[in-house]
Amino acid sequence: MSRIHLLSPRLANQIAAGEVVERPASVIKEILENSLDAGANKIDVEVEQGGVKLMRIRDNGSGIDKDDLSLALSRHATSKIRALEDLEAVGSLGFRGEALASISSVSRLSLTSRQRDQDNAWQVQTEGRDMDAILEPAAHPEGTTVEVKDLFFNTPARRKFLKTEKTEFRHLDEVVKRLALSRFDVAFQLRHNAKVIHQLRQADSELEQERRVASICGSAFIDNALKVDVAAEASGLRMWGWVGLPTFSRSQADLQYFFVNGRMIKDKVVTHAVRQAYSDVLYHGRFPAYVLYLELDPALVDVNVHPTKHEVRFRESRLVHDFLFRSLHRLIADMRPQDQITAGDEPTTVETMGSALQPPMSSPAQTFEQSRMPLRQSSGASPSYSGGYSQPYSSNNPPVNQVAEQISGYAALHPSEESSALPAESSEHCPPMGYAIAQLHGVYILAENEQGLIVVDMHAAHERIVYERMKQSFEEDVVRSQPLLVPLSLAVSEREADCSEEHASTFKRLGFELARMGEETLVVRQVPVSLAKGNVEQLIRDVLADMLVYGESKRIEQHINELLGTMACHGAVRANRQLTLPEMNALLRDMESTERSGQCNHGRPTWSQMTMTDLDKLFMRGQ
Repeated sequence: MSRIHLLSPRLANQIAAGEVVERPASVIKEILENSLDAGANKIDVEVEQGGVKLMRIRDNGSGIDKDDLSLALSRHATSKIRALEDLEAVGSLGFRGEALASISSVSRLSLTSRQRDQDNAWQVQTEGRDMDAILEPAAHPEGTTVEVKDLFFNTPARRKFLKTEKTEFRHLDEVVKRLALSRFDVAFQLRHNAKVIHQLRQADSELEQERRVASICGSAFIDNALKVDVAAEASGLRMWGWVGLPTFSRSQADLQYFFVNGRMIKDKVVTHAVRQAYSDVLYHGRFPAYVLYLELDPALVDVNVHPTKHEVRFRESRLVHDFLFRSLHRLIADMRPQDQITAGDEPTTVETMGSALQPPMSSPAQTFEQSRMPLRQSSGASPSYSGGYSQPYSSNNPPVNQVAEQISGYAALHPSEESSALPAESSEHCPPMGYAIAQLHGVYILAENEQGLIVVDMHAAHERIVYERMKQSFEEDVVRSQPLLVPLSLAVSEREADCSEEHASTFKRLGFELARMGEETLVVRQVPVSLAKGNVEQLIRDVLADMLVYGESKRIEQHINELLGTMACHGAVRANRQLTLPEMNALLRDMESTERSGQCNHGRPTWSQMTMTDLDKLFMRGQ
């Protein structure tokens, strides 16, 4: 081996660039963060050929002093931290002082800046093997412009890893969108090959902020999102933003934006907490959509974890996880149909609805009469509408507890009362879900509310109602446990054994009795009756793994909920059963008062609204 020697400044910066500069999007991110840290409220970004040929970023921030321009392109030069104490509570987006030096080593970079009290602007760029800074006067308004040309021109190996122009620009565009979402008080403009892609004005009011979110995430997201703003005064945590309805889920995790003190991050603690909050209402394999902002004391989060600053480390990860989960879980649970129904252009009056609910005198009256027949199993059901709902209850199905055993259909819960079929004459307001007018093929309930027509999947809706009642009953009663005939011995790590002792009260509350028999040995003596036939060993190991990583685990509750969901599915009213109007109206009223009634136990929607405007468009009325 050759003797030890010092690397040249350019080579050292090029090595550092391997961590910071991956593609044009990485360059844009670093420079835009500097602009935001400089207090800019207007930023223009211009790129050519996906950013490989040219990236020009101009801002109206505070600018850089003439004497500091040469230092700005040096390694480990920054104005944002001075001592270790500053690093422990970073309040800026950038702080490492490596970005500009790394970028200038793999491109042709020039930096032009002017402060408010300066007579003229100055431009700096580096040349030669030692990256000497060349300073010269220039014409420029207050603020800073960074121009990056020919990225990776002197490192062809890195250039080969770049993708097509379209792909590189897509990554770059995503960075601009993330930063535009992080700072509503800043105006952004993005041009690609002389074409304006984004023209985002400052968004100060809530309406303007929603417009910006809609322009970046799509209008469908903001139309199907709920505003959230919760705070925990004791811990100093605050979360606000928008979360998509469970029915507005995605096949990919491509619409998930989470910001911590204005910094876009991807964190497994955050992802796990949000995923758990949606676990009971999300369809299999789907991902929630959200734009959320978490504010907390900078001293409680470590941003110096990764060179790209995409990851953070919470000093109290369990506190953050619990705050996020509980806040979102309660918000989703409190979603009612009335929260999702918007007022129509021409609301229907209660008097008009009362007359509309009366059976017509023509032949369709037979349809209404059939809908008022007692609950029974239809013998001539159409196969296309069975949907698996009309299968008879089999003795092979899992046993149902006392709550579900009493449920054979909605008529068992709500005996027919002719007087409840129609709205009372004294009623001043129509209920959100309206009043039932008919039943379609024994599967769907048709109801009329002030906005128009509501279609309800009666099995899915009743399944959620039964499920929520069973969960409440289960939580109110003490979990019944049964001892194992032969105690189960588990070989675990010492950390897992310590974790089991630390969370012994949690296991006991859920019906488990665990004892530590050695440094790396656990014995399970009792398990919940409902999970006695399950894979207890794997469940315990998964729970301990969750507790080690996230500080808590919901796996046991999820297993119990899955069992209750299966019971509720068998106990819910089946399709192809005829309900009377009172029974249908009783179901609608229960939906209005039941948590998460917008989705069944499997995450499918339980109802859909067609407003009068939608119906008018369908039949081209007024056109």
